[in-house]
Amino acid sequence: MSRLGGPLLDRLLIAPEVSAALRAGAPVVALESTLITHGLPHPLNFEVARAAEHAVRVEGAVPATVAIRDGRLMVGLSEEELVALASAMVDTLGKAARPNLAAALAAPGWAGATVSATMIAAHVAGITVFATGGIGGVHHGALAGRAPTFDISPDLEELARTAMAVVSAGPKAILDVRATIEYLETRGVPVVTIGQEDVPGFFSRASDVRSPLSVADVEAAARLTRHHLDLALGAGILLCVPVPESEALSPEVAQSAIERAVAEAEGERISGPRLTPWLLTRVAQLSEGASVRANRALIVNNARVAGQLAARLQGVNAR
Repeated sequence: MSRLGGPLLDRLLIAPEVSAALRAGAPVVALESTLITHGLPHPLNFEVARAAEHAVRVEGAVPATVAIRDGRLMVGLSEEELVALASAMVDTLGKAARPNLAAALAAPGWAGATVSATMIAAHVAGITVFATGGIGGVHHGALAGRAPTFDISPDLEELARTAMAVVSAGPKAILDVRATIEYLETRGVPVVTIGQEDVPGFFSRASDVRSPLSVADVEAAARLTRHHLDLALGAGILLCVPVPESEALSPEVAQSAIERAVAEAEGERISGPRLTPWLLTRVAQLSEGASVRANRALIVNNARVAGQLAARLQGVNAR
């Protein structure tokens, strides 16, 4: 049994399709739901969530979107549940991570599952592969003491304590990417970039940060992931995938918008859980929507790659 099991097992509500796939040893990919609840506006949030699930299915895996509803960790949502979550008023929605998971489960109604909450639920359910857009990390100035708070995302600690393969476009570009990668190294989390030597720049294809590890393709990523998980070291593995070139922002455009947004946030003393959604919204405004298009493309692409990875880990031939 998972070390995260016990009482949490009683809180899981696994969708029939996901449960059947897990029993059969078929590939399953967990998907987070804060992009639905807090990341994208309606109806784009529903369109992107459905497109991500479809991308997983095309690669021969079963999608399992994770969310919280009325005290249960739901692993896999029906079409009707996905519609209900996407169309709910944002001020009625919680946002669950490890630090407030108990509070989210104690509250009525829906809550989106962040990276850390999704990893917890998926790991207890027996899911090995998880796709998200970008992970949280170290905010600019946090380690130097310039930020309003010591702002480091719980995502990083979850990666250090929960053995899963997490597919993302790297740390969100609004973060201190170099410090985030160094923090993950300190906590024993392998960071692997697929197809290039730089860590992806989230909205843009590359950053100025060299990836600690790189592999040529998903096949090689699956081999490395299997070796890592088989060692049972306890930590997850972060697999980074660059945004599709057709929707990528140039590094100059992305960096200009991010630097201005970060400066404005510091001026308005925005911090804590409010900071990331505020910065992403402001970057979208400053880039005239280009960052939103990039975000959509990378979410769906990450889901596709995660589907390929899950199929290979389960010994299923991808299409």
